[in-house]
This record gives sequence, C-alpha cells and structure tokens, in this order.
Amino acid sequence: QVQLVESGGGLVQAGGSHRLSCVISGSLDEIDIMRWFSRSDKKANEMVASITPGGDTNYPRSLKGRFTISLDKAKNTMYLQMDRLTPEDTAVYYCNAQKNGLMGYSKWGQGIQVTVSS
Repeated sequence: QVQLVESGGGLVQAGGSHRLSCVISGSLDEIDIMRWFSRSDKKANEMVASITPGGDTNYPRSLKGRFTISLDKAKNTMYLQMDRLTPEDTAVYYCNAQKNGLMGYSKWGQGIQVTVSS
C-alpha cells in the first residue's frame, strides 16, 4: 500500500496563492484515483479536487477555476495549487489515494494546516 505525506502548509494572505504537495511512497500503478480534501470547523470533509493517474481531473463547482490539482509521476508527487484564497479556505488539507476492487484501500496523509488571513 502507498503512504502519503503532505507538505507546504502555512499562513497565507487573502487573495494570495499557495501550493500543497503530497509525496506518494509506493507505486502509482495500483492507484485508481487521488484526491485532496479539506476539513474545517465550518465544513466537514469536503473533496476539493481529484485526479486519476491518467490525468482526468474533477472539482466541485464552487472551487473550479481557483484550485488546480496535478500529478508529477516522475516525482511521485501530487500538488494542489490554490489561487485567490479567502479566509473560508482556512482548513486542514488531506491528500488521499484510493485503490478500488476487492483488495482495495484508501490511504490518507497526516493533514496539513492552511490558514488564510484577511
């Protein structure tokens, strides 16, 4: 099974941009989909972006255009580029990798805090 480690959290000014990274230890070949989630006091787990190893991406309508997910297979690293941040984006962000099927699993990173100041 893969292991995930996020990095890049911190304090950001409203209106600014920030990028999170998620290093994947293990083979991407066994992963069917990868996602970024956010969790805050105001919102339960919210999926903010997803990507397949083939590069298909998906976003909730509310975030489309502000958040961009990408996957660098050479570095086994997934990214979340966040633009035009608002205080409402303040949350703990988690990366997730899922393998479907009978031997499937869902792995989570440890979570990383992003705080957007007004």
